[in-house]
Amino acid sequence: MIELQDVHKHYGNYHALRGITVTIEAGEFFSLLGPSGCGKTTLLRTIAGFEPISSGAVLIDGKNMGGVPPNLRPANMVFQSYAIFPHLSVAQNVGFGLRRDPRSPAEKSKAVAEALEMVGLRDFNARDTQALSGGQRQRVALARALVLKPKVLLLDEPLSALDKKMREQMQMELIKLQQQVGITFVLVTHDQEEALVMSDRIAVMFDGEVAQLADPETLFRRPNARRVAEFVGTMNFLDAHVISEAGGRVELDTQGLGRVMLETSQVSGGPSQGGAAVGFRPESLTILFEGQVAPDRESAATVTDVVYHGGLTYYDVRLDGASKSVRLSMRNVFGRPVLSTGVRTRIAWSPGSLRLFR
Repeated sequence: MIELQDVHKHYGNYHALRGITVTIEAGEFFSLLGPSGCGKTTLLRTIAGFEPISSGAVLIDGKNMGGVPPNLRPANMVFQSYAIFPHLSVAQNVGFGLRRDPRSPAEKSKAVAEALEMVGLRDFNARDTQALSGGQRQRVALARALVLKPKVLLLDEPLSALDKKMREQMQMELIKLQQQVGITFVLVTHDQEEALVMSDRIAVMFDGEVAQLADPETLFRRPNARRVAEFVGTMNFLDAHVISEAGGRVELDTQGLGRVMLETSQVSGGPSQGGAAVGFRPESLTILFEGQVAPDRESAATVTDVVYHGGLTYYDVRLDGASKSVRLSMRNVFGRPVLSTGVRTRIAWSPGSLRLFR
């Protein structure tokens, strides 16, 4: 549905987009994820037509969008601020883009009603937009974009103004809505969890470039670089030294974990000169309580910090032989104690959960 071919964008001497080449499939929920200033919103605006590109090409449904203004592109955008007109009712806001549509007033009213039904605001036609909650205003913005039946819906951090509970609710509703209407959604977000929950595929961006493009599970479990691993979720790192590489396996000496053997599929980066780090997620470590036996490997550690999160407790632990603490997460189940700072404990882990970055 969308093809970005070697897209560059310059603002004077500033190189905002650096050769972006991405294909987004029809009906896909695609996310652009990255820190502030990485170029994700600029890229979204080039698709919408609000920003002319310096070189390259943007194609939507096989047609080159060069010189095509935003109002003639088969894409609509939902802005971070929603851009709701305060002097218009809900129905008037939703129908704003139909002003020049050749359909009859009755047909336009029907289209507005269908769009409001789609976003769960069936009885809100005459409502004053200033009387709406944040979540309702977001739905009005969605309905206004969907009433024109675009081939692509562009979403610029549409949930950032909502509280945590409303965000989570709207995430699920956006997924259902996208499946219902079947059009291509492109979401810009800096929230890693939001991208992982909602997306079919995610492009992680840094400094105007795509660092990795993959489905959520691949991105989370097999990040292709340390920078991606650090940005997507929480990742622990321990210094490691590569001892040998042979037969598709890499032998390491790792701080706090000792000697471990990894498959080459667990390696990110090129040939090592000895300097490296092993990365692993907090959920890949487990505290062993009295009577429990490690299914694979076990290391001794000291608890250095405890953060209680209700359903989960996060522990910072210092593995024996390591120069810094690492974080692990434990689900709080009935009868399981929460350990205190300074307690000695045993940590279970598996080499299969490790990833080598170099």
